[in-house]
Amino acid sequence: ARSRGSPGGGAAAGPGDRGCENGALMDSFGIFLQGLLGVVAFSTLMLKRFREPKHERRPWRIWFLDTSKQAIGMLFIHFANVYLSDLTEEDPCSLYLINFLLDATLGMLLIYIGIRAVSSIVEWQQWESLRFGEYGDPVQCGAWVGQCALYIVIMIFEKTIIVIVLLIPQWKEVALLNPIENPQLELAIVMLIVPFFVNALMFWVVDNFLMKKGKTKAKLEEKEAGQDSRNGSKVRYRRAASHEESESEILISADDEMEESDAEEDLRRLTNLKPIKKKKHRFGLPV
Repeated sequence: ARSRGSPGGGAAAGPGDRGCENGALMDSFGIFLQGLLGVVAFSTLMLKRFREPKHERRPWRIWFLDTSKQAIGMLFIHFANVYLSDLTEEDPCSLYLINFLLDATLGMLLIYIGIRAVSSIVEWQQWESLRFGEYGDPVQCGAWVGQCALYIVIMIFEKTIIVIVLLIPQWKEVALLNPIENPQLELAIVMLIVPFFVNALMFWVVDNFLMKKGKTKAKLEEKEAGQDSRNGSKVRYRRAASHEESESEILISADDEMEESDAEEDLRRLTNLKPIKKKKHRFGLPV
């Protein structure tokens, strides 16, 4: 039988025991590690925003609405993992790590499938306020609430599948392979070190799922302005008959294009001119 940890230090282990005890994830040291992990992991989203190209960078308000949905979903997954890890007499740290790694692998695929399925339904029904990353202009809190609710439903779907996978008996054998004897070291590895690197990747990828699809409004405006600029200075050609009945290209630039009426008048004068016969010379003598 596993010995219980001392009050306020649920990570203590008895002789012959390995790993942390039940309740260690929610003692003072465990809560400190979780808070530190949350701050460090969320800072990766701030780094991601500054890494975005300037013409695609989201305003702070839009960025906060996007990332807060993910934060709420990740908090749901985290506390679900903590609760599930304490349901058995096995090492809760090992069970938490198994839950976490499954969320980061199989769970990531399930989240992607869920977001794609929900987005397809939203597009089919034309529910504009439920498009992930779009909150209206001006921003409507109701759109954020609806999208947040949809994302939580996706996370519930993901966690349900993971729990079904965890019912496979072999996972208990994996949890017993814990080689770490120091319970606080195991807790630090399980709750801070491993999740820091994995969460940084997960937050980065999931943020791409939840942000506005396609090009941002700023980029669209820039693209339209660029197209207008290019169209305004675009070089165009037209053909007109010359005096010698051969075709020559008349280059027209929009930068110095004449008014339509003036252009038509000049073209009319040009076409009405009579051809001038050139004198031919043979052996230097006019004929």
